[in-house]
Amino acid sequence: MSNKLLASAALAAVMAASLAAPAQAASKEKCYGIAAAGQNDCANLAGTHSCAGQSVVDNDKGEWKLVNKGTCSSLGGLSKNQAKAEYQAAKGA
Repeated sequence: MSNKLLASAALAAVMAASLAAPAQAASKEKCYGIAAAGQNDCANLAGTHSCAGQSVVDNDKGEWKLVNKGTCSSLGGLSKNQAKAEYQAAKGA
């Protein structure tokens, strides 16, 4: 395979992946309270960390994972508004 053909194939693959990424992201939603310790996807509601993989407790209601849209409640998770309400209620207690 020539270098030109290989480069063209690589460019086509990158372009196809970049077109598919927004469609995949649109079919996902944040689901709070289902992440195992160390398995969260990003920052938590409490603001104690801002990176993935830093949760320390299983099913912390302030931690989230991306799941397929429409599946969060069936996994026992909460929407962001529900999680915020529970977090605020626990914080005030």
